[in-house]
Amino acid sequence: MNEIKSQQKLRMKILPFMLCLAVLLQAWVFPALAKPVWPSDTGIEGEAGIVVDEETGAVLFGQNIHLPYAPASITKLLTALVVIENCSSLDEMVVFSHDAVYNVEERSGNVLSLEEGDQMTVRDCLHVMLLRSSNQAANALAEHVAGSREGFVAMMNQRIQELGCKESNFANPSGLNDENQYVSAYDMALIGQAAFKNEQLMEINSCTRYRLPPTVNNPEGASISMEHKLLITTDASSDTYYPSAVAGKTGFTSIALNTLVTCAREGERGQVCVILKSNKTHYSDTIRLMDFGFSKFQNLDASGDELSLFGEEGSLLIGDRVYYPEELEVAGSRMVTVPLGATLADVTRELITGDGISPQAPEGAVAEIRYSYDSRQVGRSFLVLPDAGEEPQEPQTGESGVEPTDGETESVPGAADDRQDSPQKSGAVPANIQEALIKIAPAAAGGGILLLLVITAILVARRKRRLRREAEERRRERRRQRLAEIGYSEDEFRKMVEERYRRD
Repeated sequence: MNEIKSQQKLRMKILPFMLCLAVLLQAWVFPALAKPVWPSDTGIEGEAGIVVDEETGAVLFGQNIHLPYAPASITKLLTALVVIENCSSLDEMVVFSHDAVYNVEERSGNVLSLEEGDQMTVRDCLHVMLLRSSNQAANALAEHVAGSREGFVAMMNQRIQELGCKESNFANPSGLNDENQYVSAYDMALIGQAAFKNEQLMEINSCTRYRLPPTVNNPEGASISMEHKLLITTDASSDTYYPSAVAGKTGFTSIALNTLVTCAREGERGQVCVILKSNKTHYSDTIRLMDFGFSKFQNLDASGDELSLFGEEGSLLIGDRVYYPEELEVAGSRMVTVPLGATLADVTRELITGDGISPQAPEGAVAEIRYSYDSRQVGRSFLVLPDAGEEPQEPQTGESGVEPTDGETESVPGAADDRQDSPQKSGAVPANIQEALIKIAPAAAGGGILLLLVITAILVARRKRRLRREAEERRRERRRQRLAEIGYSEDEFRKMVEERYRRD
């Protein structure tokens, strides 16, 4: 009998090594193919332009993307984002001040003849600003939210810092010319990504027609239409026909020339395109970059890839603390954007900690996983403590402060379970690991990745059993200490519990 048990233990020890050997042999049998090169067969006529994947932020094409340019009215996307994020309701009433109406650049226009004393809701003002590019509406919204344009501009610049923008500065909410107002194509793409993720902003910005309430100079109200031609052109023969376009903002000043931000979506992918300082080629440039991105790239699901960061013991050292998979959650996009024909095996990853973590990191992030393809960042996700931001709760104990033994219930005086140390069921793979295995398994056509996942599951299961034993021992030790403090032995407490059950 002992010999049989010894043989079983030996087989369990050898199994992981056999699986690893199978993976290595498979690598010899199936030669690696060269990964696709990053496409570059496009260009634009405008001075600067960029197209990024909407979800991952991967830069698919860029031209002069880190140089400063006057933004013109595409600034209003940021204005709308800050307004929506700082208004408790879009039904709040906005009153147009004299300064909001008349303190604008000469010959900048007032398309709806808005007047001092006019009143509209925040929602109305956002439509006027985004569809018809009203500078007066931008000013009125800024004063409504911050009390002054200067205060609102400070909020705008604070917001772009949070988005990771380092090459831009804003001086007014409308986008009118100012030597201290400039933006890079890269930063404007970050702003566009954030704007188009906001559901309320997206609903307004994708609207093509809107009815306004009565104003001083329009007592019957007025109808307005979207200016962005890619969003409204229905003639398939037109040069501005692009049915994939869903939202965006136009801009023009004598200094900025034509500027344009556009969001387009096809299938499961979306893209954000920015064109700066164009001489009437902003629409054709946008279509060219959008088509380039949609036809040359794909998004791959990297869910579960974070497991490979955990070592042989199933642990990950971050700073001076050791983490295990079940202690962390993955936040942010799980996708990576790569050329058509590429696979996850072609993508490299880097673990970023400390001050190197991006400003976009969610609260509780302890590390960032950055994915790269040919030194280009193609995606990112974050390892986050699941309880970050939650207030710690005091354990619920009875008068005696004694924790229950296995099988005891809340009816026992002084009983309280030790939830923070309660492991999962014996031998079970954590739910996040199961989800990762299910998502990755179909992609493991060669079998090698699947074998590695089997090894990971075995190691995780072993570690869970060890954690369960350690947690149980900690609970017993705390119970012994608390019983001693109130003058009970374990036998006396057990008898008390049994007596309570008999009475019940």
